[in-house]
Amino acid sequence: MLRSLLATLLILGAAPALAQPRPDPDWPCAQRKVSTLGPGAVWTGPDPTQALAEWGNDTDAALLAQKIASRRLPLEEVDGLLDGFAGKLDKAEKDARLTRVFAGVFEVLNGERDKVVAGIGRYARGQRVMAERIRDEAGRISEVKTAPDVPETKELAELEARFNWDKRIFQERSQSLTYVCEVPTLLEQRLGAIAKKIQERL
Repeated sequence: MLRSLLATLLILGAAPALAQPRPDPDWPCAQRKVSTLGPGAVWTGPDPTQALAEWGNDTDAALLAQKIASRRLPLEEVDGLLDGFAGKLDKAEKDARLTRVFAGVFEVLNGERDKVVAGIGRYARGQRVMAERIRDEAGRISEVKTAPDVPETKELAELEARFNWDKRIFQERSQSLTYVCEVPTLLEQRLGAIAKKIQERL
C-alpha cells in the first residue's frame, strides 16, 4: 500500500503541467510563456499606435472589432463583415479606419489572453499547494499504518478518504489545465488570422 501511495505522489509531482523546469515556476504549460503580445507580432500594416489610442471613439470600427474578436463568431464569417465595413469607406479613410478595427481586435483579444495567462498562474499555484497537502496526507497515512500495534482506525479511514478525494480533485484539475494551456495559443491564432484578413483589405 505504501509503495502505491508513493507511486501516486510521484505521478502527481510529475503532472504534465510541471514536467519540465520553466523560467517562471508559476507557468505550468508546455507552451513558452509570453506574458503579453505586441501589435507587431501579427500586424505589418500602418503604424497602429494612434489607432490603439482612438479606436474606441470610432463607434462603427469598435462595434465591428468587438464582434469579430468574439470566439463565438466563426472565422469564415469575418470576411463578409470586413467587406461590408470596408465597402462603405472612402479611399482616403480606408486605411485609418481598418487599422482602428485591427486595434480594437488586438485590444480585445490581447486583454482576454492576459487574463487567461494570469489565471493559469493562479491555477498552477493552487495545484502546487494541493500537491503538498496530498504528500502530507500520504505521509500521515504511512505513519499511522506503520505505528506498532495500531489497528485500522477511524482516523486512518478518514485520512484515506481525504487523500483519495484530494487526489481525485488534483487529477481532474490537471486534466483541465491541459485544455486551459491551449487557450492563449488559440487566441493568438485568431488574432493573427483576423489581422491578416484586415491587411488584405488595406
